[in-house]
Amino acid sequence: MNSRLGFVGIVVQDRSLASERINAILHDHGDGILGRMGLPRARGTHSVITLIVDMSTDELGALTGRLGQVEGVQVKSGLAG
Repeated sequence: MNSRLGFVGIVVQDRSLASERINAILHDHGDGILGRMGLPRARGTHSVITLIVDMSTDELGALTGRLGQVEGVQVKSGLAG
């Protein structure tokens, strides 16, 4: 599989309810995560996590699919051409 550079943007509605599950998912995909920045309570009760990744499209789909199943989490991603 060909790895490509990309990003993942994660918006969390309530960090106290979702952080444990999010961290477990990110740990499982840690080999493809180059960098991570989190902004707790960026606005109101929401938090934002930004990832820089080096993954194949299948790996990125697996990561974002799992994150998207967490209640109160929204995910957007992209890979470089």
